[in-house]
Amino acid sequence: MGVSFLLGTNVLSELLKPRVDPGVVRRFSRDGNDCAIASVVWHELLCGALRAPSVGRGEMLVRAYRDIVIGSGMQILPYDETAATWHARERARLLGLGRPQPYPDSQIAAIAATRNLTLVTRNTRDFECFDGLRLENWFEAGKD
Repeated sequence: MGVSFLLGTNVLSELLKPRVDPGVVRRFSRDGNDCAIASVVWHELLCGALRAPSVGRGEMLVRAYRDIVIGSGMQILPYDETAATWHARERARLLGLGRPQPYPDSQIAAIAATRNLTLVTRNTRDFECFDGLRLENWFEAGKD
């Protein structure tokens, strides 16, 4: 089956918490094989892990993220020319409206939009301004 979902940073970091949100567990168990992450998300995960208060904790987090992403065969999708072009157009549109967006969020949105993927994030409000971007919040799925 092809990739349908692009997971945001907060979804992957949730999977390492002692008490994982039940909606995230349910959806990741069901749809994990249809997921990818953006190279930008991979950077955010590793940078956050490497800034952990102790080296041991940081190394443990890096290993855990590698197990989840690399170990499962999940694709890490690049910020390529197509995404950069979409990003430039969308950024110009939003700047013209006086609504600048964080650069990493815009890159993640571009990767999802240009590959026709649904972006999965807890922070859907941060991404609602992007034209044509499909969003899902798996955290809300736990409230069924």
